[in-house]
Amino acid sequence: MDVIQRNNITVYGNENAKQTIVFGHGFGTDQTSFKQVVQFFGKDYRVILYDNVGGGKADPEAYSPARYSTLNGYVTDLLDICAYLELKDVIYVGHSVSGMIGLLASIRNPEFFSKLVFLGASARYLNDDAAGYVGGFNQEALNGLYDAMSSNYYAWASGFSSIVMNNPDRPQLAATFASTLSAIRPDIALAVAKVIFESDHRADLGKVTKPVLIVQSSEDVAVPASAAEYLHAHIPGSKLVHINSKGHYPHMSAPGEVVTVMQEFI
Repeated sequence: MDVIQRNNITVYGNENAKQTIVFGHGFGTDQTSFKQVVQFFGKDYRVILYDNVGGGKADPEAYSPARYSTLNGYVTDLLDICAYLELKDVIYVGHSVSGMIGLLASIRNPEFFSKLVFLGASARYLNDDAAGYVGGFNQEALNGLYDAMSSNYYAWASGFSSIVMNNPDRPQLAATFASTLSAIRPDIALAVAKVIFESDHRADLGKVTKPVLIVQSSEDVAVPASAAEYLHAHIPGSKLVHINSKGHYPHMSAPGEVVTVMQEFI
């Protein structure tokens, strides 16, 4: 399958730039979620945007429950993109689940990456009481989320968007997220949500060899500060920055804050 079509790849910015930035979006959004951030980098960098299979304008025929039963299917897609576009030493920016996708990809093929930026990323969303790990969710809460998605997906999408965006004074942000979330086929959204929320990549954190910036918002109901602090404690040489934003989508709600910390890092 054509990689460009499969992941709806967009190439933006300075084609002659020596450095490339690749942006990977999180669950329920698509590459348009980065539109306020990428405009700051187009002059000096080549920018690559893409949609994860199962969402956005990625090829709907490319989704396979078997291939995407773990994050490894998305990791392979990212590596396919890097190989197809002949990328090397890119700066990878991953929001939410795409943080771990980028981390795993950099472990598998480190030559493609130079630095990693995580926005609201988590190694595990489910609490692990035995290990004293707080990921933000217990199994009962996740089961309730799955039931809500199954019973009335579009009503759930509307409510979930407001909760995780957490910017009630700017309802347009939640509405934008709700529109991309509602555009996903409900059965695919449920399957992907289960893969993400029940993933556990804590054991992979110490394998990263690239510089990592962890960007964390306040009052993020999807990824609490404890999850970001765990990443920082277990990723060698990582840098953790708490920015002045609320909710799980700082690149949408506070793009200037994200751009500032990115520019300092890269």
